[in-house]
Amino acid sequence: MPPTQTAPAPFSPPRRPPARDLPDPLPGRAPPTVRWLRELARLVVPISCPGCGALDVPWCPACASLLAAPPARVEATAPRLDRLDGVPALPVWALAAYTGPVRELVVAWKDRGRSDLDRLVGPPVRSAARAVAAPAAHAVAGRPLLVVGAPSTAASRRARGRDHVRVLARAAAAGLHDAGLAAAVVPALTRRGRGRDQVGLGARARARNLTGSVATRDRALARAGGARPAVLLIDDVVTTGSTLAAAERALEDVGADVLGALVLAATPPPGAVTKAVRNLLAPSVYLAPERGLA
Repeated sequence: MPPTQTAPAPFSPPRRPPARDLPDPLPGRAPPTVRWLRELARLVVPISCPGCGALDVPWCPACASLLAAPPARVEATAPRLDRLDGVPALPVWALAAYTGPVRELVVAWKDRGRSDLDRLVGPPVRSAARAVAAPAAHAVAGRPLLVVGAPSTAASRRARGRDHVRVLARAAAAGLHDAGLAAAVVPALTRRGRGRDQVGLGARARARNLTGSVATRDRALARAGGARPAVLLIDDVVTTGSTLAAAERALEDVGADVLGALVLAATPPPGAVTKAVRNLLAPSVYLAPERGLA
């Protein structure tokens, strides 16, 4: 009599222990699959420092140190900030000169899609805003303090996919908070008409391009600031000062008190391309009549 045959049991894979019981093959490091994907990503889209080209770092320590110095006053190098009406030029603080690695960083960050550099430009701006807060505190005098980014054209925002100056504005507001000043980021300015981007324009062309094209968002300003708010302007680069001057006029026309501006970098004047911004002479800070800092 043939032996009785039983049907084979259905196959089931061996049960794995819970994830918490699995030993880490390389303690303190990412799993092999994650590391492999990272290496593949580096081959497809290599990561490099935009300042010097060093591989596998978003920005190397040597280039990062160029934004680590305290901000310096640079309005004397921006001719379009000279008002010619007896009122001192708008105070402008810059973190570095717009040359060499710093220039490459800014171009990569705002025009080449390197939004990963947000976390690298933010902390230096936050630190600089803490330094600016000290001379600004007496001019605020209990009024609302607004951090307002310089406006970009709609075409520029579409091309970049975002408002990159807002990254700097948020960092600056955080720095002011660190120093004990309540500050709010407000999109109080806009560009109207068909003015083109300022990149590549000379001093006169920049002024003509911005004439009448910078306007205030009155509702946003009224909701955030009330009557006669204090304003700190923010921009990425100051060259001739045309953008900051136009922003200052637009805000003053609606009763705001523009205390100054903080920028990531400043273009050195002709003949001083290699001169570091932090070494420029800084005029004294004082309170002008009917005005904030000067």
